Amino acid sequence: MTDNHLLLSNLEELHDFDVSWPRDFRAQKPGVTSVLRVKNEARSLPWVLPPLFEAVQHVVVVDNQSDDGTPDVARRVAEESGAADRLTVTAYPFDVSRCGAEHLATPEASVHNLAYFYNWSFAHVDTAYSMKWDGDMVLTREGIETYADLSWQLESVEAVIAMPRHPLFVESDRVAYLDVYMINVEEYVFPMGEAYRHVKAYEWEMRMVPRQARRVRLPEGLCVELKYLDSDEFDHWVGPDAFGATPRTMRKLREWEVFHALKEGRADEIEGVVRIEAPADYDHVITYVTQSWLPRQQRPITVPVDQRPGFAEELTSVPKAADKASAAPR
Repeated sequence: MTDNHLLLSNLEELHDFDVSWPRDFRAQKPGVTSVLRVKNEARSLPWVLPPLFEAVQHVVVVDNQSDDGTPDVARRVAEESGAADRLTVTAYPFDVSRCGAEHLATPEASVHNLAYFYNWSFAHVDTAYSMKWDGDMVLTREGIETYADLSWQLESVEAVIAMPRHPLFVESDRVAYLDVYMINVEEYVFPMGEAYRHVKAYEWEMRMVPRQARRVRLPEGLCVELKYLDSDEFDHWVGPDAFGATPRTMRKLREWEVFHALKEGRADEIEGVVRIEAPADYDHVITYVTQSWLPRQQRPITVPVDQRPGFAEELTSVPKAADKASAAPR
């Protein structure tokens, strides 16, 4: 370690897994590196990786005990994309606490904590900016072009980039469902300085952002998040009891309800879910959605709350402020 890096040690004293974190993003190479922390994402990576290789300078895949050949698939896709020299594959061999109470009970400096896992994963980045990415997120063509432009636009600024993503529930090769009632906006691109480390927060980890950083929000339509109806999409959580328990987890509650309604064949019971079937000339519904269907949709793609059926009726049924004040317990 040099003076240009901050050393983070773990409680278990496993020094091969100490974290060397850069102090100043300006001392790093120009560009953006995408970091994927994955477990059993072999099915999704052939959709996820090729757009990323077009969008960023380097991709780091951190495998967390997969048993489906995820690392080999990542290497194969990189080779087929002509990007083998821009892929780093490494392994994190520890059980990581699941979101919720299990995460909260795990010390932040433990190798089993989400924040430590994230810091170790992102410490493999040698570019000025890193991009948090999941092993089930697929860029559209518009998304590829947007992130490719960012790599040079960020060279002279200090900024954090947020982006909406759209949940795509995949039923089969031909059919999927897009939830246009759920908006999920997260910060994805960060400088790699000391002030941008991950810390333990709430039900999960959170990346720190100093006050001087600019915040930029990208438009909708750049990315879908794949959710296969024949898999367990919630195994990284302790359980569904926490969903909706706080405003922070309301999105997970909606996701849980939509997922199980679709899985049980109750699509007609859920408002805001659009069924999409791929035409015969597309090899897969994911290809159709990311390359054709989503780019053609009028913006905003997510239906605003005040334009949803029943919104006006809900407003008229809400007591006036004076009524609520008089009825409030004292």
